[in-house]
Amino acid sequence: MVHKQDETEEVVYDESELILLLENGSLTLFREEFLQLHPYDRALFYKKVGKKLRAIIYHYLSPKEMAEIFELSEIDDDDYKRFLDEMDATYAADMFANMFADNAVDVLNELDKAQVVSYLTLMDQEAADEIKALLHYEEFTAGSIMTTEFVVIPQDSTVRSAMTILRNEAPKAETIYYLFVVDEDERLTGVVSLRDLIIAHEDTLIHSIMNDRVVSVLVSDDQEDVARTIKDYNFLAVPVVDFQQHILGIITVDDIIDVLDEEASDDYSKLAAVSDMNTFDKNSFSAAKKRLPWLLILLVLGMLTANLIGFFESTIEKVALLAAFIPLIAGTAGNSGTQALAVAVRGIATRDIEEESKVKLLIREAGTGLMTGFICAIFVVGLIYVWKQEFLLGLLVGAAILVSIFVATISGSFIPLFMHKMKVDPAVASGPFITTLNDLLSTLIYLGLATLFISDL
Repeated sequence: MVHKQDETEEVVYDESELILLLENGSLTLFREEFLQLHPYDRALFYKKVGKKLRAIIYHYLSPKEMAEIFELSEIDDDDYKRFLDEMDATYAADMFANMFADNAVDVLNELDKAQVVSYLTLMDQEAADEIKALLHYEEFTAGSIMTTEFVVIPQDSTVRSAMTILRNEAPKAETIYYLFVVDEDERLTGVVSLRDLIIAHEDTLIHSIMNDRVVSVLVSDDQEDVARTIKDYNFLAVPVVDFQQHILGIITVDDIIDVLDEEASDDYSKLAAVSDMNTFDKNSFSAAKKRLPWLLILLVLGMLTANLIGFFESTIEKVALLAAFIPLIAGTAGNSGTQALAVAVRGIATRDIEEESKVKLLIREAGTGLMTGFICAIFVVGLIYVWKQEFLLGLLVGAAILVSIFVATISGSFIPLFMHKMKVDPAVASGPFITTLNDLLSTLIYLGLATLFISDL
């Protein structure tokens, strides 16, 4: 039974009752109960039930109703093909035709080319042409995430005629809060908000009430740049134009939320040295396949550290206690480098770091490394003296920690900045990568200093 809570007005539902209605073949009752749910709750129910019950749902819901579920359901990329394979091909094609074009493209991009061609052939020509136009744009650009369902009005029209256009176009537009104004050559010249349109006199010309300072994005712009534009200007939608300022589509804030989630997941994956965390792995094999490549690369770097320790074997043999502090120094340097890496990557992602401030960042991080290294060095000297009554050994370990933290902080900042300069995603300079690299450097610094002053130990 579907009912509303008085206080929160949140729709809740009895999942077991919906399942029972499906199993009993109660089409009318199921549709009545199911279609009262919020579309997001419908999507959750659809994902949760098994293949057998989903087959019944396909018969009970129209392609248009199923399109709404696919648009709001957070379906893993690997599951799109599985769900579509359960549907009749014509039904699936009609569903795509009833989705907003940008959302349909998001799903089709996860399928094989042969499947995409099949669905495009089965759907009506107008919807197919609209989707084909978006499929041609490079992935992760403004063109690939824009929608072509928006309202355009001529700049020389009146408010009365603009309202007529709006009434005709609103049912199929993704948003009507912004109306984009174009000249006779279809070039974007301004924007009118729905509020401005409603309060203006109906004989007023559009070009007299429009805002001609339109913020737009190029169709080739990276989706992260588009996300920043919408965030900075607090837009609900932003127009997408070509180099001649012809409006090609719009990108709405709900699409940008998906982009931000996708980009954050991608950056976190790289920082954790995992190839893809956009989907939750359902088995050990899938998880291992994603993690193994980075682990093998890091293993090679680890072998270099092991060989480096072997190179200083004679030094360690003379003072065996030196080996006890290798993990301490390497771990401290790795942690310091990861901290600097996080600051640099976040600064690049949020654009807090501009070209003129990168040198300042490196200088600041160098100062931070010196101060933290000096304090840690004093602390460890005191600990080793109290523990082992070895003041000279404490000085050696302290000096190694000071230099290692300084170098690790510089490398943790410099490497992502350098990669960003080279047009490489700085998140690739992952935490495990920086940590392993700093293990190598800190071990070299520590055992190198120990070899220089071995006669004093």
